[in-house]
Amino acid sequence: MNKAQLIDDIAAYTNLPKVAVESILDAQGKVIAKHFAAADPLNDAEVTLPGLGKLKTSTRAARTGRNPQTGAEIQIPERIAVKFSAGKALDDALNP
Repeated sequence: MNKAQLIDDIAAYTNLPKVAVESILDAQGKVIAKHFAAADPLNDAEVTLPGLGKLKTSTRAARTGRNPQTGAEIQIPERIAVKFSAGKALDDALNP
């Protein structure tokens, strides 16, 4: 499902105009990104998406990798990643 299909389905389900639904989805992404950007990088931040699950940050340690073309070792720096955990409602819908 792409963004346009998601907007169409939500608009049909809620009887809201497609423009309003698109605005809400865009705002949701911006608010979540702002929350994670403002969070303390040493502590995991999380956002609950009702009916779906949780988005949670975690820190990936620095490591040594390899350039696939040359085989040369490269240093991959520490970074913050976002992980999704499905909630019970979503899990139950997928596995009745």
